[in-house]
Amino acid sequence: MIVANPIYDIVFKYLMEDERIARTILSALLKKDIVKVEIRPHEYANVQRDAISVFRIDFGATVREADGKEHLILIELQKTWLETETLRFRQYLGVQYQSKNNMVGNSKDAHALPMVAVYLLGHKVGDIEEPVLYVQHQSYDYNGNVVTKGLPNPFVDSLTHNSIIVQIPRLHGQINNRLDKVLSIFDQTRINKNNSQVLMLDDHLYDNDEEMKPILHRLLMAASDADMRMDMNVEDEYYSVIESRDTEIMIKLKKIAEQRARIKEKDARIREKDAQLEEKDEQLEEKDAQLEEKDAQIEEKDAQLEEKDAMLKEKDIQMEEVVRNSILALHRSGLTVWQIAKSLGVDVEVVKSVVK
Repeated sequence: MIVANPIYDIVFKYLMEDERIARTILSALLKKDIVKVEIRPHEYANVQRDAISVFRIDFGATVREADGKEHLILIELQKTWLETETLRFRQYLGVQYQSKNNMVGNSKDAHALPMVAVYLLGHKVGDIEEPVLYVQHQSYDYNGNVVTKGLPNPFVDSLTHNSIIVQIPRLHGQINNRLDKVLSIFDQTRINKNNSQVLMLDDHLYDNDEEMKPILHRLLMAASDADMRMDMNVEDEYYSVIESRDTEIMIKLKKIAEQRARIKEKDARIREKDAQLEEKDEQLEEKDAQLEEKDAQIEEKDAQLEEKDAMLKEKDIQMEEVVRNSILALHRSGLTVWQIAKSLGVDVEVVKSVVK
């Protein structure tokens, strides 16, 4: 069976827009009975320049517990192709914590909806070998004993959240449980050798599985949709440009970090010299020599700072060039001026000035 690869943002969005499919995938990830799922406003976030390698969907999910009680939780699902900064994920979480829309109750007992953060990563996380990692908080007393009485508690749950991290490159075709079967549609070892936009799935793995049938059907529809394939082509070219840009930026940031480390090291040496000068006030001649050395080091530091400023300016110029190259690449791929402007988050006139 040939289906569209859901690691592509456009396919993943198309898949998760189906409420039944979203319930199946999220139920498997959370190991909970999710009876209702609703995509929350401002759900898709993959078009801003500061977050272009992360795709996000926010869900409100009604969970039925083993005792039959139901409650509402917030699920923030973030997917990325590329290895990205942790700060980007934290910024998205910060938005959820600040949103008044995620508060329930009246003014006296208002509290936030419990939140679970789900990360679908297109890269590995260090040496962690588990394909799916559950990070769950617990409460302890002073002596390190787990506290259970009175928990869960709305106040405590408002200030903490659990996380689920999926390393897609760690999915290697083995199906040992329900989650393995659901996540098998993301297994990149099943990529068609001649076309990374489609996966080759074994039909027999999903025989008599009524929940998986809608997922497979929707991925089949996506694979045969001409507009979807065009969007995937654009995504391929788009992320190729981004990956080159991010690699260049990471190299430059590494150099800047090294320079800052050297400056801090020099500052530490200067402070050490100051202490020595205070101890040897009686030795005026030696003190003068040490002060002259200190002045020379400060001048060297200023020169390094000026060099850093110059590098930052150069970085800005290079970023502008990257945007220009991105515009040209998307233009060559057949996108209109308006589509390019929307994809890159830039003004239409900027696009016109490049492709004229």
